[in-house]
Amino acid sequence: MTFTELLKNVGLFGAGVMCCLALLSIFSVAVMVDKYRRFRAAASETQAFKPLLSKFTHGGEVQELIEAVQQHQKSHVAQVVAAGILEYDGVREAGGDPSASLDQVTNVVRDSMSETLVELKKGLGFLATIGSTAPFVGLFGTVAGIINAFRNIAATGSGGMSVVSGGIAEALVTTALGIFVAIPAVAAFNYFTGRIENFHIEMNRASTQLVNRLFKAPQIDRVAKASADSKENAYAAR
Repeated sequence: MTFTELLKNVGLFGAGVMCCLALLSIFSVAVMVDKYRRFRAAASETQAFKPLLSKFTHGGEVQELIEAVQQHQKSHVAQVVAAGILEYDGVREAGGDPSASLDQVTNVVRDSMSETLVELKKGLGFLATIGSTAPFVGLFGTVAGIINAFRNIAATGSGGMSVVSGGIAEALVTTALGIFVAIPAVAAFNYFTGRIENFHIEMNRASTQLVNRLFKAPQIDRVAKASADSKENAYAAR
């Protein structure tokens, strides 16, 4: 029996299950394509943004970093850095002491990281649901096909292949389609979850570098300057 003949023997209920699985497959593919494009754009812009962040952490100006994050808005790292640097710059422009805003900047960076992760994870729950439920939807069609096969046997009083072929075909096709839909969804979910973990590490590293540059580096510079001044004063006293 060819695949076309199998489909011809599928009943109305089995066809409904197959249509449901086909729709789930289309939706899952759409999510995969969308997430892949977004992740690729985020990774590409992050690679372009990292040298600019490194330049800032080695003594660059705040305004240069602000301009850089505006040019790489799709980067997950730039989004987190933008939240922290804009908060820091806002305190400075308001006339406050930027060095005293450590808790504010840290909280803003943490909140921005959480929001970015939520945005990155959108759609993954749908893939996980499809991957876990599609085989059971196919199994539902399998049970219906076996029931139809036994009903045909009961109606005809015989168990020949021609009697049960329709029900068996329905059971096999729906089972295979359920597995076919589930495997790509599970594989894509695992792949994107791994990418998000890498993004999370990059955001953590960038936020640490930002906070160190804004608050710890100036303190070290002031201590070094004070030490140098004291040495100069001692030398002058001699």
